[in-house]
Amino acid sequence: MPPKFVPNKIKILVPCASALITRALKELPKDKKQKNIKYSGTTTFDETVNIAQQMKHQPLAREFSGTMKEILGTVQSVICSVDGHFPYDITDDINWGAVECPAN
Repeated sequence: MPPKFVPNKIKILVPCASALITRALKELPKDKKQKNIKYSGTTTFDETVNIAQQMKHQPLAREFSGTMKEILGTVQSVICSVDGHFPYDITDDINWGAVECPAN
């Protein structure tokens, strides 16, 4: 007997942050058999903000700047840069107020 279909329980899933970042890098998905995959590339700050806006309901941050820091941490783990800068430099700029995150 097939499971019951309840239309009120349909959930819209957002891909994980690393999948959105690799999609923004415009690289093909790597083979799953390979280990220690390193992506090379750079994303723009606007693309990073766009990814954070897509993920704003999922993270545990209270403010949008916290969500941006989470996404920048994921960018750092994927080993790519944002506009040629290292992600932790941009995180420090957000902490010190040198870079403003859009208020959403």
